[in-house]
Amino acid sequence: MDASATAPTQWDVEKGENIRWKTTIPGLAHSSPILWGERVYVTTAVRPGKADLKVGLYGDIASANDQEPHQWRLLALDKASGKIIWDKLGHEAVPRVKRHPKSSHCSSTPATDGRRIVAIFGSEGLFCFDLEGQLVWKKDLGPMDSGYFQVPSAQWGFASSPVIHDGKVVLLCDVQTNSFLAVFDLSDGKQLWGTPRKDVPTWGTPTVVKVGEQTQILVNGWHHMGAYDFATGKEIWKLDGGGDIPVPTPVVAGSMAYFTSAHGRSRPMRAIRLDARGDVTPPEVYATNAAIAWVQARQGNYMQTPVVVGNHVYGCLDNGVLTCFDAKTGAISYSERLGSGSEGFTASPVSDGRQLYFASEGGNVYVVPADGKFSVIATNRLNETCMASPAISEGTLFFRTRERLIAIGK
Repeated sequence: MDASATAPTQWDVEKGENIRWKTTIPGLAHSSPILWGERVYVTTAVRPGKADLKVGLYGDIASANDQEPHQWRLLALDKASGKIIWDKLGHEAVPRVKRHPKSSHCSSTPATDGRRIVAIFGSEGLFCFDLEGQLVWKKDLGPMDSGYFQVPSAQWGFASSPVIHDGKVVLLCDVQTNSFLAVFDLSDGKQLWGTPRKDVPTWGTPTVVKVGEQTQILVNGWHHMGAYDFATGKEIWKLDGGGDIPVPTPVVAGSMAYFTSAHGRSRPMRAIRLDARGDVTPPEVYATNAAIAWVQARQGNYMQTPVVVGNHVYGCLDNGVLTCFDAKTGAISYSERLGSGSEGFTASPVSDGRQLYFASEGGNVYVVPADGKFSVIATNRLNETCMASPAISEGTLFFRTRERLIAIGK
């Protein structure tokens, strides 16, 4: 969330209304743009010809078959103009693992601390670049086989993003076999610790949070969501139960962390107290206890990470049903549908502190007030498929579509 400036509620891509710039980005990738200073950085996977992408609400689990050589590239753009400053080749190979027809071979968002840029190119490894796009180091972590735990042959592609904190890189790799959480030194890539995990494949990004004097890493999961000590990798608390395809990232606000997942028998939305310790699993999946402040049954998100603005948590389903929860009590203020119900929603929402922006896979962006009362202020078209979560900075929205990066600002 960026509350420093107001983003536009209406725009027109074709007429150029509130469009600051549009820049074509090669390849297919669902990684989000990131910003530092006057630059926007974006990763992509480029192959010969155009990769197939099947969007919408469907239940196919088979992998896409595009096993041609790919180029994983890192681009830097000027934030003001959209001009490409540099476009660097990071790695070239045939992908080690297949992807879901709706996924990409470059779905993990890069991270930067203003000195280094780190990116995980799925099964190709963890790569670190300087601010001119020169490779500093790389780590081969082996194939990252993420897919449906009940059909291990269904390869869907990796999506968890690296996080930089205190000169270190946090990486969550929940895959079919040999899952782990690890921390690496940003300067040279040396692994500082690695903690094995036993869970189904997950696609969420870890969240780093300070709890008292301790820095914790929060991770989502089905059988093992919880917190780990940033310094040592030691488990702090764990929780079993929820949706069996965990995708959303844990969100922290105040003294709570908000966890959600969907698919399978249960899809809870939960608020966990940050001072939780030990195994906090209740006897029933929808029960509360000293650590679990509140649970809303069958209200969990499948693809999107929720967003907290003020006293409300907003969570949107893949079919566009948006639910607003009271952040402290979990009471539902509303549950209303965005769009017709026929389009999918994968990209996570962002907010400027006043409005919420929800992009559908078809490229419709629904603008909703962040005041706990439901209305659709405007619906704007991006005129392209949109699978990546947007970035927001100083009143400008940066949407990554199938072909382009679009800066929308007054």
